[in-house]
Amino acid sequence: MATIILTALGTAIGGPLGAAVGGLIGNAFDHAVLFKPKGVEGRRLTDMQVQTSTYGSQVPKLFGSLRVAGTVIWATDLKETKHKSGGGKGRPSVTTYSYSASFAVALSARAVRAVRRIWADGNLLRGAAGDFKTELGAFRLHAGGEDQAVDPLIAAAEGMALTPGHRGMAYAVFEDLALADYGNRIPSLTFEVEADAAAVELGALAAELSGGLLTGEGLTAVEGLAAGGADVGEALAPLAEAFDLAFVAEEVGLRWVAPAVAGDAEIGAGALCRSINGRMLDAVEQSGGSADAVPVALAVRYYDAARDYQAGVQRVSRPGPGRAEQGLELPVVLSGDDARGLAARKLGRVWTGRSAMTLRCGWEALGHGPGEVVTVEGLPGLWRIEEREWEAMAVRLSLRRVPGAGGAIPGGTSSGSIVRQADRPHGPTTLMLVDLPSIRESAATAPVIVAAASGGEGWRGAALFTIGATGEALPAGRTAPRAVMGRVDTGLRRGSSALIDAVHGFEVTLLAEDMALGGADEGALAQGRNLCLVGREVVQFAEAEQIGEARYRLRGLRRGLFGTEWAMDDHAPGERFLLLEEDRLAEPFAVQGGAAEIGGSVRVAAVGIGDVGPVEAALTVSGEAVTPPAPVHVRAQADGVGGWTIGWTRRSRIGWRWVSGADVPLGEDRESYEVRVLVAGELVRRIVLDRPGWTYDAALLEADRDGTGELAVEIRQVGSQAMGRAARIVLAG
Repeated sequence: MATIILTALGTAIGGPLGAAVGGLIGNAFDHAVLFKPKGVEGRRLTDMQVQTSTYGSQVPKLFGSLRVAGTVIWATDLKETKHKSGGGKGRPSVTTYSYSASFAVALSARAVRAVRRIWADGNLLRGAAGDFKTELGAFRLHAGGEDQAVDPLIAAAEGMALTPGHRGMAYAVFEDLALADYGNRIPSLTFEVEADAAAVELGALAAELSGGLLTGEGLTAVEGLAAGGADVGEALAPLAEAFDLAFVAEEVGLRWVAPAVAGDAEIGAGALCRSINGRMLDAVEQSGGSADAVPVALAVRYYDAARDYQAGVQRVSRPGPGRAEQGLELPVVLSGDDARGLAARKLGRVWTGRSAMTLRCGWEALGHGPGEVVTVEGLPGLWRIEEREWEAMAVRLSLRRVPGAGGAIPGGTSSGSIVRQADRPHGPTTLMLVDLPSIRESAATAPVIVAAASGGEGWRGAALFTIGATGEALPAGRTAPRAVMGRVDTGLRRGSSALIDAVHGFEVTLLAEDMALGGADEGALAQGRNLCLVGREVVQFAEAEQIGEARYRLRGLRRGLFGTEWAMDDHAPGERFLLLEEDRLAEPFAVQGGAAEIGGSVRVAAVGIGDVGPVEAALTVSGEAVTPPAPVHVRAQADGVGGWTIGWTRRSRIGWRWVSGADVPLGEDRESYEVRVLVAGELVRRIVLDRPGWTYDAALLEADRDGTGELAVEIRQVGSQAMGRAARIVLAG
């Protein structure tokens, strides 16, 4: 590009005195006005999405719409907020800390219209609708006008006299951005900027960057461009190279000319000069480069709007010999089709441009200027004039062959797929509070109260608070990631905790359409996959069939797991459904260093960005995780003398896996059972034993029986923190 510019401008100024003198003048003009001496090196394509805070780093001029990282130009220290909770009834207090920061990011050395989406560490921070996914105090965009006022937050921190307005520069200010989601540091941000309302034509772009010294009409328009570099020439060079733009000298500067598909004029055979003063000349000298000198493949790197303006690559190759490949970095927003077509045309120009030619003509050839595309009588193809020089009483024209009109490359190019976070409003929080049985390998020492929270596709989380008896709200951390929850549409039938139900099933509707349930094989089921809470029963399913939007039919059921067989009869349509995934459950009371008490009531509130007020959930604590399950295999055998020998098999709240040939672990401080005798539902006898088994002899039986009511025996295991559930056997009545 530089050769064409200097030659064109030099020839225009020097005229027939020779391009050498004119070139010197053009070179001086070039360095003094258009392309000033090298300064700070501008960013490359890959650098545009890497946020910096380096003093003296360049801020590009943005055109159209694209995604940039920007430069942090001001920031406060991290703001620490201290939360103290717990400490009651002899328990230790818990102190937690949260952090936020305020900072400003320079986006463009040219005014912009708006900022739409913002990403933080690659995740969506602000949606297209302007909704933020993380808590912050305020967000302000200074568009870069020449009259923009100073930012009030920066002025308050630094002083009005020391705060610049950054006029002519667009920048964004974040006030008290919560940093918990980003490792308590300022995240790497990228912004979708709209600098112009529509695509920008290259001629208008060049005129603005060069102060009107370089113009052009009818040129390609680009959707977005980040113009940066050591000088104007470095900013425009990739465009000239990629779009094959020629430079034509005019009285007030230079003009960009698009590649022609037909000749502007013809150089006839009569215009050639074959002799001067009787000395014969070679009027036509042709040369050609080897095929090996042409890249065998060419790749264009660009910004791809279909990939959220991230960098994309399109590569084309040619047949024939050669091993070298060439790359072109183009800081322009293109579609995949346009980028591939551009790469193909560029490779075609390089291939065709192997052919060069020098013509020596008469004075009339001075009417042809550099950059003009012509045909030459008797020679095929189109030729662009690269140089024009008065030499030895003849006009020497240096030409290079350019492609003519040809077929377009087929469309349908793929930009590739990316993992794109859904741009949905945060929406309200749905909160579920659960007294969970012990589903872990270790024994629980206190009730396990978990909070499961969720919402629509854009829901990201909420702050949790426990509500005391006086209504005081104490911070309890944040919710876990979005839980899969919903409601049961069809009630569960009575089942068995000892059998796999391969016949019956039930249907659920999930909270959001993007939530999904899937099947699992025996190996996955054994590892705890597809556990769910239906009402208060823990169920596991092997098959999940989608029957509608967010609706599933679940089959292959394992019922009454983890000692919840007592809840199998208490089902009705509309009850809650929760997929039990440990990493999606929060324990608010454990965060505070305390524990819920059996028999007490607990309340938890959640507040998210999309909630107009706190969302509450409450329950009465039954202590499922510390309650021993009911014994099994209860049996009674007559002793032959009027009494009964009663036996049973204990279970353990930490012994859920099948262990062949060994007893389950005790899971309590000691082995103890409470046996109760009931007649007509009334308690008549209570006995505590330290081993499974009891002889109910005839004398005791005679003393307890009244001859009319049902005689039943209930057995409970005495746990370290709670009394277990009862197993029951009827002896008479």
